[in-house]
Amino acid sequence: MATSKNTVKVVGALVVGALAGAALGILFAPQKGSKTRGKIAKGAKDMKDKLGEKIKDEVNSFRNKAYKMETLAEEEAQDLIDSARQKADSFK
Repeated sequence: MATSKNTVKVVGALVVGALAGAALGILFAPQKGSKTRGKIAKGAKDMKDKLGEKIKDEVNSFRNKAYKMETLAEEEAQDLIDSARQKADSFK
C-alpha cells in the first residue's frame, strides 16, 4: 500500500517537473518556434516512455507480490488441512 502511494507521488512529481520545465523552456527559448516545439515533443515522448516503464515495473511488482501471497495462502491452507486430518485421526 505504501509503495502505491510512493508511486503516485513520484509520477506526480515527474508530471509537475516536466510541465514546469516545458513552460520555462518556452519562456526562455532562444530558438525558433519550430525547434522549441520539436524539443517539447521529444520531452513529452521521453516522459511518456519513462512513465510507461515505471507502470510496467509497478505492474510486475504487483504480480510478483500477488503470486507470493497466493503461494503462501495455498501452503497455509494445506497446513490447516494436514493438521485437521491429524486431529481427526487421533480421535479414531
